[in-house]
Amino acid sequence: MKQLFDELSYSVSKITTEKYSTSFSLGILALKPSIRSAIYAIYGYVRLADEIVDSFHDYDKERLLQRLKIETDNALNEGISLNPILQSFQETAHKYNVDKELIFQFLHSMEMDLQKIDYNSDLYNEYIYGSAEVVGLMCLQVFTEGNKEKYEELKPYAMKLGSAFQKINFMRDLKDDYQVLGRTYFPNINMCVFDDCIKCQIEKEIEQEFKEALIGIKKLPNSSLFGVYLAYKYYLSLFHKIKRKSSVEILNSRVRIPNAQKLVVAFKSYLRYKIAFL
Repeated sequence: MKQLFDELSYSVSKITTEKYSTSFSLGILALKPSIRSAIYAIYGYVRLADEIVDSFHDYDKERLLQRLKIETDNALNEGISLNPILQSFQETAHKYNVDKELIFQFLHSMEMDLQKIDYNSDLYNEYIYGSAEVVGLMCLQVFTEGNKEKYEELKPYAMKLGSAFQKINFMRDLKDDYQVLGRTYFPNINMCVFDDCIKCQIEKEIEQEFKEALIGIKKLPNSSLFGVYLAYKYYLSLFHKIKRKSSVEILNSRVRIPNAQKLVVAFKSYLRYKIAFL
């Protein structure tokens, strides 16, 4: 029965999410059960592409990514894939009418990661749109469950949240991106002179995006509000820890939030959510 394969496929996406991200896994558990599998499917898919460009150093990354792009197109057109992660993703994309332009814009940003790019403001914004903002929009299409008016209303806020998350990832991963992968995403910045002043400028951008994103989070349906708010609070706690570090520390170590602290954040966030004090 195909149902058995579909169940397996969603299970693989869920395991992938749990393996790679404690924060997102806990956030997804706070969503309405009926939409959790779709968000696992989206995360599993973007994680698969991300691993190709970030981790498979001994293989032809460009060829692997191109293969994923072709297989994605085939899966979306045919309504099936033998790759379990792709299978759950295409099922989700069809069920929630995920715009194909969002999917291939995401893959375009992954292709950008395979090139040595000197990012100016335009390329920086293009990369963030494809790597983070469109992922937020895919999730938003699940959260709004076909309500196009609600989707359009919340779209700008979802993009701001995705952008803020990505910029925090850039700050968190600055050491590995620069020293291991040879990437520098922030535009017009010479990493040889990355200092506290430059770090502060980037943090001000993130703070503004967080403020705008919270407005939209409060307008989400009850089925997804707490889950997204929890992810927001996890990233906010990571951001505060990054702010307390100097530019030198950021360049030489990866900032993390221990699992015990994540549970504290989850508990406090739940209390604020229950008393409607977000």
